[in-house]
Amino acid sequence: MGRNVAAIIAIFVCTAVGWIMLGASVETRTREAGSELAPSVSSMWGGPQKQTPPAAIVTVKTDDKGSLRIYNLPVERSRIRVALDLEQRQKGLLWFPTYRVDFRGDYLVRNDSPGDEIALKLVFPAASAIYDDLVLRVDGQNVPMTTSDNAVTAIVHRAPGSLMRVETGYHSQGQATWLYSFGESVAKVNDFALEMRTNFKAVDFPQGTLSPTEKKQSGAGWQLAWKYTNIVTGYGIGMAMPEKLQPGPLAGRISYFAPVSLLFFFFVMFILSTLRRIPLHPMHYFFLATSFFAFHLLLAYLVDHISIHAAFAICSAVSIFLVVSYLRVVVNAKFAWREAALSQFVYLVLFSYAFFFKGFTGLAITIGAIASLFIAMQATARVNWGREAEA
Repeated sequence: MGRNVAAIIAIFVCTAVGWIMLGASVETRTREAGSELAPSVSSMWGGPQKQTPPAAIVTVKTDDKGSLRIYNLPVERSRIRVALDLEQRQKGLLWFPTYRVDFRGDYLVRNDSPGDEIALKLVFPAASAIYDDLVLRVDGQNVPMTTSDNAVTAIVHRAPGSLMRVETGYHSQGQATWLYSFGESVAKVNDFALEMRTNFKAVDFPQGTLSPTEKKQSGAGWQLAWKYTNIVTGYGIGMAMPEKLQPGPLAGRISYFAPVSLLFFFFVMFILSTLRRIPLHPMHYFFLATSFFAFHLLLAYLVDHISIHAAFAICSAVSIFLVVSYLRVVVNAKFAWREAALSQFVYLVLFSYAFFFKGFTGLAITIGAIASLFIAMQATARVNWGREAEA
């Protein structure tokens, strides 16, 4: 018996090494795919976007020598509407959180300078992006625009002390995050309201951004609002797009954990074979280990082509079929379907599926391990291990 145990341990160690190599291979493929695909996705879809309010600048001569003074005109009211529609894209082993954005801004600007020639400038939220239906209107009238340095500019004339209404807007697309910044440093904001609609419920606000003052569900997403009468802040407003389970990293983590699953399965098989007087040879354990390994090997390459959930279901069915069809011949159909298939479902399928629930994986596996330990202790409490060792 001691010789058989040593052989089983050797099989377990060799299989564990294989899983480590497989997990490292998946990680390498994922890292290489990310470095190659991320620039491609950004060039086609755009990157993170950061919008700022339009700047209104007046340049005035202060003396006959040509000295200039620059006035940055204040925004007295801001009414902004943003619609974010998540449209995630999968490339190989990775999902990219891409989105479409519909931006509309309505600003009230006061000319508090002594000049009447105002230069309006709207900086685009990202240099590498597409902007459709671009709007820049002053007091309801379209103004001639010029494009340079990742911005559009226009020249308008308004008398000192007058108010002008500036409307901006566009349709665009980006990736990962959308931000609205009041300025590069601490800024004073008056009479501000931003309404944001999302088509997703898993909203998340990036670090360094303000939480919404109003929030309510709207269809498949949320209607959010930020409303302030008069604030001074260095924070902005933003939204981080929800991310899907990444097939590559998930398959890698499951592969690294696989030795634990096999250890529990071997433990159960050893206990059951001892209690039932079933003479399982180390070669039987070897083929059981390869059936487990087939699950992770197939999963590592199948997730490239179909959804992670479909790939997981197919790999689970294949691995259980290999074990059941084999033990049906080695022992009997009842043992194969009841003891072996059930044990494999718990320790391979359910333990691996726990990785789909971020933050609960360790707890789920710990509960399963403790429950298994209790059952094994109760089932073997009356076993004379000294006599079994001699046998």
